[in-house]
Amino acid sequence: MTIGNLPSTIRNRPGSMAILLLGLLPIAPKLAKSSRADKLQRLINAHSLRGLCELIFAPLNGAAREGAPIDCADSKIWRGFPIMSGWIADHMENVTLHGIKSNACPKCEVPPEELGSPADHHRARDYARYQRYERDNPSLDSETHDAAHARYTNETHGIKRGQNIFQGLVRVSTPDLHKPDLLHTIYLRLFNHMMDWIQGFLKKHARQQAFDELWKAWPPYPGFFVPKTAYREVTQWQGKEM
Repeated sequence: MTIGNLPSTIRNRPGSMAILLLGLLPIAPKLAKSSRADKLQRLINAHSLRGLCELIFAPLNGAAREGAPIDCADSKIWRGFPIMSGWIADHMENVTLHGIKSNACPKCEVPPEELGSPADHHRARDYARYQRYERDNPSLDSETHDAAHARYTNETHGIKRGQNIFQGLVRVSTPDLHKPDLLHTIYLRLFNHMMDWIQGFLKKHARQQAFDELWKAWPPYPGFFVPKTAYREVTQWQGKEM
């Protein structure tokens, strides 16, 4: 846990104690081979995650409703109303926390084939409504419940069992909590995908060598460092030209 108005240089400094560990989530058991045991284990995993997060989030609701005394930078104590404003996660972690399928949107009930269309064309997700459905159907046996839940899942476009773990937090907009994980989402996924596409394009048009030469000759600027081997090659190349 951290607070949102800290500069990144302070938050990322280990000695500043700007990030506090609240809890460690358990590693769920591996899924069984049988489909019935697999469904049961997924349900147990979802309920376990929700129960643990409810325990961690419990103090937030009281502080968000009634406020809490907070020592501020002006040496005074003010009554503050702390709320959760962000949750860093990659895509798969985000859909797990929201209790939706990987091809579903956490904000609206857009069908997978219409992802990217304007959100105002689709009904906003109402996690309280999904929770009421689970609560109002406790007497169904397992097979009937699975069939009914499958129909309900199709109706709501991608909802899974084990409701959104953020549901019920006071003053919190659940769909707006997600903050992309730069490491997994950008550096290891998007950047890697772009580099694979660029390299394939350069090889197809026999321009990879020219691209490498231009990259090595790129002048330095703040935040960009030329590798030493490339720097020596560029220096030698510039010396020959001179």
